[in-house]
Amino acid sequence: MPTDFLADPAVLVPFILIGFAAQMIDGALGMAFGQISSTLLITLGVPPAAASAGVHTAETFTTAVSGISHVAHRNVDWRLFFRIVIPGVLAGITGAYLLTQISAEAAKPVVLTYLTGLGGYLFYRGVMHRHTERQPKIVAPLGVIGGFLDAAGGGGWGAIVTSNLLVQGSNPRKTIGTVNTAEFFLTVTISATFIATLGWAAFTGATLGLLIGGVIAAPFGAWIAKRVNPDRLLTFVGALLTLTSSFGLYRAIT
Repeated sequence: MPTDFLADPAVLVPFILIGFAAQMIDGALGMAFGQISSTLLITLGVPPAAASAGVHTAETFTTAVSGISHVAHRNVDWRLFFRIVIPGVLAGITGAYLLTQISAEAAKPVVLTYLTGLGGYLFYRGVMHRHTERQPKIVAPLGVIGGFLDAAGGGGWGAIVTSNLLVQGSNPRKTIGTVNTAEFFLTVTISATFIATLGWAAFTGATLGLLIGGVIAAPFGAWIAKRVNPDRLLTFVGALLTLTSSFGLYRAIT
């Protein structure tokens, strides 16, 4: 319970550090906060629905700060933003509701296998300097898939949306900033859905630590995304996506 953590603030420290590291990576590369945080909470024995609810509660605050930072650094493509945020929010409501009723574990290995391969491809393109910028054509369906999987799986919005937009040739800095900013509206909606279906009892005290660390780190991620070379950003995104997805796949099949 949250009161246990307030009684002994030192217990919060590991969660603050995890929240800080996860949000630093998420803000700079457009993914990973949900995957890292949810994996940790589930490993510690938190039920999947409660873990996803807690992570999204923390993300409501971290994505707000991150989104403001990305807007301030002019990392947001507003046309792309509106094309992904509306379908993402609608799908997020559906995914959050279904997670409280059924398990979405069966689809996880398929999704993670796909993301692992996609991460390897992005890494190759970044290392080989083969990223040619162009306007992405498939956008709204990514918002739908990303929003649904993010709610149902406790994370995945950035991994799905950011990586697939980059594969289509979208500018790395603008893509990361836009996806991070849109994520705020997604997390607010998902958190509200969890509250309506599970109640406040679903949230754990670890959420407070994730929130504190994430909010502190959020402004730095946007600053990093603005200053790192696009090819290097693509390489980092590919490496991170491959590592997190392959680890998740290993956990899912063992």
